[in-house]
Amino acid sequence: MTYEEFLQNKKIKTEEYGFEPDEIHSALYDFQRDITSWALRKGKCAVFTMTGTGKTIMQTEWAKQVHNKTGGNVLILAPLAVSNQTVREAHKIGLDITLCRTQADVRPGVNITNYEMLHHFDEKEFVGVVLDESSILKAFDGKTRTQIINKFGNTPYRLACTATPAPNDYMELGNHAEFLGVMNRTEMLAMFFVHDGGETQKWRLKGHAQKDFWEWVASWACVLTKPSDLGYEDNGFDLPKLNIYEHVVESAKQKYTLFAVPASTLQERQQAKRDSLAERVDRCVDIIGREPQDKWLIWCNLNIEQDLLKKRFGSSALSIQGSTPNDQKVELEKEWREMNVPILITKPTVFGYGMNWQHCRNMAFVGISDSFEQYFQAVRRCWRFGQTQPVQAHLIISEEEGAIKQNIMRKEKDAIHMIERMVEYTKNITRSNIQKTKRDSTKYNPSVEMITPEWLEEENAYAGA
Repeated sequence: MTYEEFLQNKKIKTEEYGFEPDEIHSALYDFQRDITSWALRKGKCAVFTMTGTGKTIMQTEWAKQVHNKTGGNVLILAPLAVSNQTVREAHKIGLDITLCRTQADVRPGVNITNYEMLHHFDEKEFVGVVLDESSILKAFDGKTRTQIINKFGNTPYRLACTATPAPNDYMELGNHAEFLGVMNRTEMLAMFFVHDGGETQKWRLKGHAQKDFWEWVASWACVLTKPSDLGYEDNGFDLPKLNIYEHVVESAKQKYTLFAVPASTLQERQQAKRDSLAERVDRCVDIIGREPQDKWLIWCNLNIEQDLLKKRFGSSALSIQGSTPNDQKVELEKEWREMNVPILITKPTVFGYGMNWQHCRNMAFVGISDSFEQYFQAVRRCWRFGQTQPVQAHLIISEEEGAIKQNIMRKEKDAIHMIERMVEYTKNITRSNIQKTKRDSTKYNPSVEMITPEWLEEENAYAGA
C-alpha cells in the first residue's frame, strides 16, 4: 500500500443508500432537480439552502420518488403553520399529501404532520421521513431532538431541510449527522473539534482538521445560499433591498431617570419590555398609519403586546397566538393572506418558520427576543427569493433594550459569516457530487505502430519467465 492510499483509507466516507431517480418534475428549476436527484441517490442526506430556494418543492418531489420506488409510506414532519402550505405547494408537482394528526389518518403515499404530533405515529410504518425546518435538532439535550433520532434510527430514507442548520456553532451540525446515521455527535466532536475548557458546551473546530471536516460535511449535505454557489444562473433568485429601521422609545419610567440603564438579566429585559409596552405599541400604530393600505406583519414577543395591538387596530388586524386553536390558525392566516385584512399580529414561535409571504413587504418587530434564529427566520418570511419589492423591517425597542438589539446584530453577522464559510468550503465538492462532473478525455487512436524498446521487451520477458 502506498502512502497516498493509506491517507485515502483514513478519510471518512459516507455511503449511498438511495437509488437512481425517475425523471424529476419539470416544475423544479435545474438546480432544484439536480439537488433532488443527488438527495435520492444518497438516500440519507441534508439540504441546507437559503430561504426561498425551494426546499418545499424539493422535499416533496423527494418524498414522492421514495414512495413510487418503494411502495412504502413517507412522513414529512414540519412546524404546525407550514403543513397546509406544504400541501398546497405539492400540487405543483401533481402530488396529494395527506395532512395527519395520528397514525389512523395515514394514507398510502406521502403524509405530513407537525412535530408536536410525532408521538401519535408508528415510525415502523414509514420507509422515508423528511424533517422540514430541521434546525429543531440543534438542541443537544432537547426532548424533540432525542425523540426524532431514536424513532427514525432504522428508517431507510431520511432527508433534513433547513436554512439554519447551525445558527450558533458548527458543532450543531452533529445533530443532523446523528439523525442521518452518518456519525453520532460525540464521535464528531472527538474527531474534528477540541474543547477549549471552562464552559462545558464550548467546542472549537481543530485547525488541522478543517479540510477533512468540510469534505465530510459535503459528503452528506448540500449547502447553498443562491444557485450560482453551485454554478447555476441566479435568474429569478435575486433578493430585493432590505431596509431596517430602528425606533428607540422612552418608557414612562425612563422619564424620571438621567439616563437609561441597559437591561442585562432575563428578568430585567422582561421588565423593560413591560415598562415600555404602551410606548412601543404607540410607535407601531404611528408607523403603520403612514401606509395603512399595505399589508403589514407585526412580530411580538409577549401575549400582552398582541392583545394591546389587536385592541388598537380592531377589525383591521388579525391576531394569532400560540394558544389559538390549530384549525383557527390556518383559517386566520389564509384570511390575512388572501383577503383584505391588512395586518397580521403574531410571534416568530408561531409563524416564524417556513411560510412564504412574499405578498407582504412591511413588518414591525414590537417585541424582540434574544434568539437570533427567530429574528433571522421572521425577517425572511417576506425578504426571500420571489419578493419583488424592497422590504421594510421596523425594530421598535426601548432604550433599556439596546443590548438585545446589539446582541441580535452581532449574532446575525456571525451567522452570515458562518454560512459563507460553509458554502466556500463545500461548494466545489458539492458541485462535483450533485452535477456528477466528469473530466473530458480524448480517445487515443494511434496511426503509427509503436516500436517497443529492446530493453523493455527484455524486462517483460524476464517478468513473465
